[in-house]
Amino acid sequence: MSKSVFYRLFGAGAVPKDALEQVRREGVVLQEEGVCGSMTMRNFRAPGRAHGVKKQWFTGSIVLTEQHLLAFGWKLPVIGLAWNDPRIHALVGVLEKPNELRFSYDASEFNSDWSGQIEIRYRTPKARSILEHFQRRRGATDKGGA
Repeated sequence: MSKSVFYRLFGAGAVPKDALEQVRREGVVLQEEGVCGSMTMRNFRAPGRAHGVKKQWFTGSIVLTEQHLLAFGWKLPVIGLAWNDPRIHALVGVLEKPNELRFSYDASEFNSDWSGQIEIRYRTPKARSILEHFQRRRGATDKGGA
């Protein structure tokens, strides 16, 4: 699976420059850039916003460091959680297809005045590796690890 045309032409979907220092400092475990992705909001409610279903496509990146799971759509963070953050357990990771990774969560787990479901998908050949590392690290926090 090749990189997005936006990534190849314009570098869109790379890890944002303002996050690179943190990523390098924490130690990259897995990194994938320039991959196609989407964010879907279902029955989403937030102050000033309401969507029955809204889907946004993007070119993005996902980075697993020793300390964080970071995911970006364009240059915007869509997931940014430390492995020891208790909210990591609200995030569900699933391999939809061999090359499609889905993270989903209840919006209220991350913002008290939001409701609804949010799904973030990435199409990448590293989907299985990313999911396995996510599950291992999240499971380590169940046992008191970080």
